[in-house]
Amino acid sequence: MTVSAFDSPALSALLGDEEVAGYFSVEADIRAMLAFEGALAKAQASVDLIPMEAAAHIAAVCDTFAPDVASLAKGAAQDGVVAPMLVKLLRAKVGAPHEAHVHRGATSQDIIDTSLILRLKPVLALLEARLLLLVASLRALETSQGAIKLMGRTRMQRALPIHVDDKLRGWRDPLERHIARLGELRPRLLRVQFGGAVGLRGDLDGKGEAIAAELARLLQLGAGPCWHVERDALAELASWSSLVTGSLGKIGADVALMAQNEIGEVKLAEGGGSSAMPHKSNPVRAEVLVTLARFNAALLGAQHQTLVHENERSGAAWTLEWLVLPQMIVATAAALRHATALCGGLRFVEKE
Repeated sequence: MTVSAFDSPALSALLGDEEVAGYFSVEADIRAMLAFEGALAKAQASVDLIPMEAAAHIAAVCDTFAPDVASLAKGAAQDGVVAPMLVKLLRAKVGAPHEAHVHRGATSQDIIDTSLILRLKPVLALLEARLLLLVASLRALETSQGAIKLMGRTRMQRALPIHVDDKLRGWRDPLERHIARLGELRPRLLRVQFGGAVGLRGDLDGKGEAIAAELARLLQLGAGPCWHVERDALAELASWSSLVTGSLGKIGADVALMAQNEIGEVKLAEGGGSSAMPHKSNPVRAEVLVTLARFNAALLGAQHQTLVHENERSGAAWTLEWLVLPQMIVATAAALRHATALCGGLRFVEKE
């Protein structure tokens, strides 16, 4: 077993999500950080802070530059962040006479936070698409099997008869609310980060606000004040992720119980085998949904700890965020993948 199941060559197929994990790769991070630097130079040239020729050259270098990852790792070990070494290498690549105009008025947190937001933007679109697909699958089940009778159970005991569409409604309604919540979250989250040393956009000849607005436009992100120590939108994303996986975990728990031999109210299109009992067909996807729900619920408290930033910037809280948030997002993507496959193959069985 590896340190992280999400990076395991074996377990990642079960618990991870290759498509979403790609957005958290070092290559994706570097591309996004360089996109920030190229856009920053263009934004500063647009208000005559740096020469247009310098901005064009910096942006062109950023489009093709591939910094040495080993050097970035060495820099991160020394500086606590990757940005100082990246900027150093970028300045060397840009060369004279334009190197002095690279990263002007910005700080490490600006480049790293904006990189995260640039990568989260397509990830949120992907998660929303998966939610919509799952909702559509549940609606199709309601149409095809909704009239089948089931036994309703409360506190794990037989209660009164219900129908499949009653069960499915309890699965679907929260997911539709999560889609609405995501729409509300986007403008609070998908904002450029640009504040400079202490968040005041200084050392820019009074042009900081105009540069920030143009930077946001170029990167197709929202504009607004610097949010170095205002991590509530990222905490809200973590909360949303835990809500989604929690709702999917409810589906998984129901399916696992209904698929028990003694209950037999649902048949699965696929099941996992046993090394000791070949007659078994284990509800693997349903179980994984429960696991990922509990995983995200456990990590949510850690993400909320990242709200506590000391004074104008914190290294400790920020670093904790890097450990927690990517895992929660990948877990959410994996849960949506499993839930869609699970629900797409469900067959409900009416009991006498």
